[in-house]
Amino acid sequence: MSTDTGSNTAPRLSVCLTFDFDTHDAWLAGSTNPAHVSRGEFGAVAVPRVLDLLAGKGIKSSFYVPGFTAINYPWLVEQIHDAGHEIGHHGWKHENAGDVSLDMQREIYEKGAAALEGILGSRPVGYRSPNGSYNGDTLTVLVENGIEYNSHFSASDFTPYYLRRDIWKGPGEFEFGEPVDIVEMPFAWHLDDFVHFEFLGGFTSTLNAPSAVREIWQGDFDWAYDNTPGGVLVLCMHPGVIGRGHRLRMLEGLIDYMAAKPGVVFERVLDHVTTWRAANPLDSYRKVRSPHNPRPY
Repeated sequence: MSTDTGSNTAPRLSVCLTFDFDTHDAWLAGSTNPAHVSRGEFGAVAVPRVLDLLAGKGIKSSFYVPGFTAINYPWLVEQIHDAGHEIGHHGWKHENAGDVSLDMQREIYEKGAAALEGILGSRPVGYRSPNGSYNGDTLTVLVENGIEYNSHFSASDFTPYYLRRDIWKGPGEFEFGEPVDIVEMPFAWHLDDFVHFEFLGGFTSTLNAPSAVREIWQGDFDWAYDNTPGGVLVLCMHPGVIGRGHRLRMLEGLIDYMAAKPGVVFERVLDHVTTWRAANPLDSYRKVRSPHNPRPY
């Protein structure tokens, strides 16, 4: 399976398979129950399964790794990197960035980035916030650290856009701000495996059949393929979730279905961002009114 079109023709639709490689860090908050925390450990078990599936299909993807996971499983991070996949920033211990101060966000970001740099020799340029948690200061931290793209906002579905430096004066006090040089790769909760498959007593009790989830994901793929030529579908998965046998079979079947469509390519998120940014320079983007830039500058 090729991950490019083999020609100069733009793809009909790009697909970015993304994986949040969380382990214990996603389950530690407020818990001293080893049985509870062990659910995160399965993420390390499942990573090789996911890598084998991607290798068999010839697909390069993007993984977002908390620093705490990276220092505990450096060999798995190296395996992901050596297989040609992108590795992005995903916090330190899967913290909610939106709940802490600017200085604390800077500290969390630096610890996570330093952990990845210590293993890979370079700092990440892509970011996905744990739990989709942001506040008005988060963008400042991302800009300070040269982040090229983010992937956890939902103001679009199949088309990237530039994030704005909006003005937040307090709860409910919001004003549009200027676009900044960070591309948003759209995220949607229904395209996240966790909300469909995981059991959290008292909060989420889904444990859906993979066939039901495939219907949703394939439905979005089909609509995007038919209606947004040149667009991108971003699936958000977790090795510890999608890596269960029956779910991996579903993912493999979905990959085969998508790959059979003419003009579909599978890309790392950073690769799609680079192409999109070249076609949509920020200076030009800022001058055109759009839903994401309602006040051109």
